[in-house]
Amino acid sequence: MTKKPTKKKRPADVVGNAVRVAQIATGEIEEVEDDGKDQAAQELGRKGGRARAAKLTSEQRSEIAKKAAAKRWKQST
Repeated sequence: MTKKPTKKKRPADVVGNAVRVAQIATGEIEEVEDDGKDQAAQELGRKGGRARAAKLTSEQRSEIAKKAAAKRWKQST
């Protein structure tokens, strides 16, 4: 499954792209690498993941891991 790029795209035309690359190279503007993810949302996701992991029994964790491994191997072939 492909993911859509979330960062600002460079201009499609050649001249516009050349100007933008020159501005980046000379330091007039900065090229920001934005992953498109909200930092607060990431932290809440980690917090929920830790809480879920703490509640699972070892048998449940093992079953989840087996399902994940089977899914990974199924996709690669």
